[in-house]
Amino acid sequence: MRMTLARSIRSIALLALAGLFAGCSTVEYAHQAWQGQRAVIRDSVPIHAIVEDPAADPHLQDRLTAALQARRFASDALALPDNPSYTRYTALPRTYVVWNLFITPEFSLDAVEHCYLVAGCVAYKGYFEEASAHQEASAWSEQGMDVFVGGVPAYSTLGWYDDPVLSSMMHWDDDYMAKLIFHELAHQQFYIKDDTAFNESFASFVGEQGLREWRASRGLPPPDMTLDRRQQQLTELVLAAREDLAALYASEQNDADKRAAKTERFARLQADYRALRDEQWEGFAGFDQWFGDSLNNAALLPFGLYDQWVPAFARLFQQVGQDWSAFYAAVEQLGQLPEADRTRRLAQLAGR
Repeated sequence: MRMTLARSIRSIALLALAGLFAGCSTVEYAHQAWQGQRAVIRDSVPIHAIVEDPAADPHLQDRLTAALQARRFASDALALPDNPSYTRYTALPRTYVVWNLFITPEFSLDAVEHCYLVAGCVAYKGYFEEASAHQEASAWSEQGMDVFVGGVPAYSTLGWYDDPVLSSMMHWDDDYMAKLIFHELAHQQFYIKDDTAFNESFASFVGEQGLREWRASRGLPPPDMTLDRRQQQLTELVLAAREDLAALYASEQNDADKRAAKTERFARLQADYRALRDEQWEGFAGFDQWFGDSLNNAALLPFGLYDQWVPAFARLFQQVGQDWSAFYAAVEQLGQLPEADRTRRLAQLAGR
């Protein structure tokens, strides 16, 4: 079930490894990030060597052949960076490559941010060992903070390294893997500091539109959007809860009353989810584990943040005649605007 959750909640699955370029981070944190990244690169093998090896697993060869084809399509058809990224393969000794830790105060939906030299400030910390992520989460929890740890199947080093295909990217089908490759290459194409929503929404659009074009190029019908629709319905439930909680936390109620109302609102969110699952999704249980864990402010952070501007980028893509090079140029111009102007322009494009 954990795998379905990670695939469905894209917002905790598609992040840059900011910790690799530590600024105000601790020495220990920077060390684990460096060592983890070093191992990922050290253990990578050229994909062509696996594909051509008669002793290799035929299923793995087929999956990696599809990955190489998607990688070539990314540069030839989507105008994404043409470099050695995703031409090597790393078999990981674990389910995910990193685990991201999100932290918020008890009565706030604002993330505790962590700032780094290259990636800027982001709303999470990434750990290559799950135990380390949970250990850090416990330390924050003891301080009265809300915490959430989520597994991550892939990340981008923003072009500093040639990122490999990871075994954690291959737990799902070829469509998912192709979309993930397009998404992560989009981070290499363009990235701005201190605006996670912009970066992830841009990369999410490139991944989704790229997948549509990838399937069309192979004579396949458009991708099945059932999971995406369910994800959107779930996101709408969560955003409604976040709106209510934000109003609660901004109110003049005392902490005891806020705590009781917070508990009640999370209980209602769980009830709303069960109704959606049982009445509209025919019992689809892909999100059950998330709702089975202790819900808190930190668990709500990823929802909506990483795809909120996807409609804006879709509109921009249409405005430039679906020309990828022109689209990237327009995205770069948008990214150079001051933050307030950039947000207003994105809202206009999204029709808000």
